[in-house]
Amino acid sequence: MSLRVTFVAAARSSPLLAERFEDDRPLDQAGWDEVQRVARDLLPLAAAELRYCSPTPRSRATGDALGYAPLVQLALRDCDMGRWRGLTLGEAMAREPDAVDAWLADPRGTPHGGESLLAFIGRVGGWLDTRPVEDGGRIVAVAEPSVIRAALVYALKAPPATYWNIDVRPLSTTTVTGHAGRWNLRLDGAPTQPSRA
Repeated sequence: MSLRVTFVAAARSSPLLAERFEDDRPLDQAGWDEVQRVARDLLPLAAAELRYCSPTPRSRATGDALGYAPLVQLALRDCDMGRWRGLTLGEAMAREPDAVDAWLADPRGTPHGGESLLAFIGRVGGWLDTRPVEDGGRIVAVAEPSVIRAALVYALKAPPATYWNIDVRPLSTTTVTGHAGRWNLRLDGAPTQPSRA
């Protein structure tokens, strides 16, 4: 029995360098424009048997704009960043440089008073492992880039530090196939262009 789960990264709500921990702002105009540009390419994912999203406003709005009518999943929420919620990494670093360094170095650390990276990866992985398996079944989930990074670390059984080396761009897609405890990353190539004579 094999399942196909395609994650769609939510459109942006701010410039990438202004991303905030647990960002709950709605899509900005640039985000809406990006959704409109890629909607045609991402619309076929609406045929998935199950359609989910993170509870953030931008994840819900992205899913709705793409015609998915996704069901909100609390397990796909961003990492609980405690007192750093709403701050950029730079702002947290300016306020608590030693705490940020400790958090980046230790996946079990919670210097912000929230959730550890390891717990976050485990929570997202638990969601992935509990999806209903139907051979050939398809799921689409619109989620924050951080959630997709956590899902990939879990699926690949990679060391937690790998999380920091995965770049998930707004409106990109990432697919894993398999079932609980055995996931594979699927990389789809670009469609073949007809040759010109």
